[in-house]
Amino acid sequence: MATDFKSIPIIDIAPLLAKSDDPKMGQDPDVAQVVRQLDRACKEAGFFYVKGHGIPKTLLKQVKNLTRKFFELPYEEKLNIKMSADSGFRGYQRIGENITKGVPDMHEAIDCYKELKPGMYGDLGKPMEGPNQWPDNPPEFKVLMEEYISLCTGLSKKIMRGIALALGGSPYEFEGDRAGDAFWVMRLIGYPAARSTNTSDVPKNDVGCGAHTDYGLLTLVNQDDDITALQVRNHSGEWISAPPVPGTFVCNIGDMLKIYSNGLYDSTLHQVINSAPKYRVCVAYFYETNFDTAVEPLDFCVEKTGGAKKFERALYGEHLVNKVQTNFG
Repeated sequence: MATDFKSIPIIDIAPLLAKSDDPKMGQDPDVAQVVRQLDRACKEAGFFYVKGHGIPKTLLKQVKNLTRKFFELPYEEKLNIKMSADSGFRGYQRIGENITKGVPDMHEAIDCYKELKPGMYGDLGKPMEGPNQWPDNPPEFKVLMEEYISLCTGLSKKIMRGIALALGGSPYEFEGDRAGDAFWVMRLIGYPAARSTNTSDVPKNDVGCGAHTDYGLLTLVNQDDDITALQVRNHSGEWISAPPVPGTFVCNIGDMLKIYSNGLYDSTLHQVINSAPKYRVCVAYFYETNFDTAVEPLDFCVEKTGGAKKFERALYGEHLVNKVQTNFG
């Protein structure tokens, strides 16, 4: 459960990555230190920054730069990859089209998902079937984004090994039937500049993304280096800023990890308000369970939390489809 944290910790995960393929990684003192930091961050804030993650800073910048170039295109050109239910909810959303708790969000986005082949998950997967819609312009967009997704997937898997150890399990708790074929989501998001310099009272329709928790296991956020807009809510209800730390990812845990941990770790409410006088870009990668996984509290987490399951089992794909259909205006 989130505490009254006032800032978000920065964790150097290089020692974890160096040993991430060693089944005995938990016995390494440097790994153990990272695991303790992850445990504390997940318990106290549900958010943390990671450095030493191995993804080049140049690539983090390239991904944001290409995203910005796309959003600078004429509206008509962006509509070439317009999202719809027929496209498996993949593609471009105009400003105000994404809905959070009934209120339009002031951002535009490209939504991408791990591609599902027709019939792969029967009726469960049908609404999400179809290829991702990548723009022709900028020309290198698809290749660069697919490389980035591959690196984020590998990194997330390794961080989840550390989190599995932090919970008290084996490093491989979130593999196999749980997340061995992890689904992923990526949102390339653009937030318009603030309409005025008076930010003391931001009206609802100036909220870039309303207060929400994420659906899955782990989120990696690659945000612009010079604009503070992401806010995280602590236990007292205060909104704590997550300012950019160049070269890092902001990470947070999602609803499925909350269930697996039986509430040891909570998915924390967060929102985005761009009060800067310029456009803001953010690339959010979401690492999930397998699409058809039935998520329920892990036995050893139940033991740690009094012996009773605090959450019903949730079918990840069903949870996602319900959220996607509700969020699309």
